[in-house]
Amino acid sequence: MGSKLAKLGLREGTRGQAILNRLSDSGNMRQLSASAAGTFTIGRDLTINRLGFGAMRLTGAGIWGDPEDRVECLRVLQRLPDLGVDFVDTANSYGPFVSEDLIAEALYPYHGMLIATKGGLTRQGPNRWAPVGRPEYLRECVLMSMRRLKVDHIDLWQLHRIDPKVPRDEQFGVVADMVKEGLIRHAGLSNATVDDIETAQKMFPVVTIQNRYNLADRHDEKLVDYCESHAIGFIPWFPLAAGDLAKPGGVAERIAKAHDATASQVALAWMLKRSGVMLPIPGTSRVSHLEENVAGASLELSDTELATLDKGSPPPRARAA
Repeated sequence: MGSKLAKLGLREGTRGQAILNRLSDSGNMRQLSASAAGTFTIGRDLTINRLGFGAMRLTGAGIWGDPEDRVECLRVLQRLPDLGVDFVDTANSYGPFVSEDLIAEALYPYHGMLIATKGGLTRQGPNRWAPVGRPEYLRECVLMSMRRLKVDHIDLWQLHRIDPKVPRDEQFGVVADMVKEGLIRHAGLSNATVDDIETAQKMFPVVTIQNRYNLADRHDEKLVDYCESHAIGFIPWFPLAAGDLAKPGGVAERIAKAHDATASQVALAWMLKRSGVMLPIPGTSRVSHLEENVAGASLELSDTELATLDKGSPPPRARAA
């Protein structure tokens, strides 16, 4: 078994390794793939494996500047195709620009991969973000992302934040223009509401929504249901959080022990079961953590375990204004 794991670059002896061991023992190491999560088709023509990768953490502290271990971050990106991860989410504000540059260096020309990016947030320093939704700036975001990613259009571009200082129609209007011009193939929204979606839909097809959602934060439960009923991909950011459920003795921690897995793997398995439109994008800057996340896509939870997690997680609540 050890030799099989070594061929795949996997380590033994870490928590969560049991899933890898079981795949090896059953001769199904090929299942160590994001394909275990199933597929989803974005915009009716872009089919991806539902377990993706979020590239925000391929930067320095505070999502600012270069990463501490640039070589390891490049290794993470280069490992994605081998693990069946064909959906990468980034943004021009990650670094800023650092994440997009690393993706281009490691993965261009992106054979069989969907590289999605976002624009509309500006950076003033570590952990500092400010939305800017002026149409001319959003257009600049798209053009500069195209340059950094070395492409002639963005397959999936999302408005990172709706700027409250700029009329929504102006922001949605320039996105619609860029779709018509061929600069953007498909467009989505981030940190949005049902009303935002329905308003934007009058100008362009909204194919994805990217909002915070996880076992510990389910205030967008109704939005997930809305996306499911309208075949809109729901990309949860911060997907592996489990809050108190992951504490010693907590529900996620108890279920994780039963499977010899990690609480994060349990949180990921729960999320993938929650809805067929769910597209989790756990991020990391370490290859070992990436492999652990992908192995979590093969974790099978019973209906009883799913119900226990549902019951134990905080109830949905309204988003603060």
